[in-house]
Amino acid sequence: MPVLTRRWNDPPAAADEGERILICRYRPRGLKKEDETWDSWRREFAPSPELLDAFHGKKSLPISWAIYRTSYLKEMRQQQQSIDELAKRVAAGETITLLCSSACVREERCHRSLLKDLIERGAARR
Repeated sequence: MPVLTRRWNDPPAAADEGERILICRYRPRGLKKEDETWDSWRREFAPSPELLDAFHGKKSLPISWAIYRTSYLKEMRQQQQSIDELAKRVAAGETITLLCSSACVREERCHRSLLKDLIERGAARR
């Protein structure tokens, strides 16, 4: 029941990455439709624009990872049904790969790692 994480521009690392799901709020700029590396785009799994701005310090000092993490997990409560849908697929043996921004180089400080954990916990309960 693997959930993999990558950046959208990383070449596939495994022979079978399953469905590659882009979980960014915004589509990568300048990328032609035929050059997309994902199978689906689920922007509901991205942090809200306000949370992204706060994390990147667009209007004030950047918020800490701890505050970002708590805020993102709170936002994802509204997406519980969609998360459960992915968890069910993973529990059934499907592989999915969560893709984030090309600029997001630290997986441990990225919402893709938080979403991966939510999906894996949901799959383990099944």
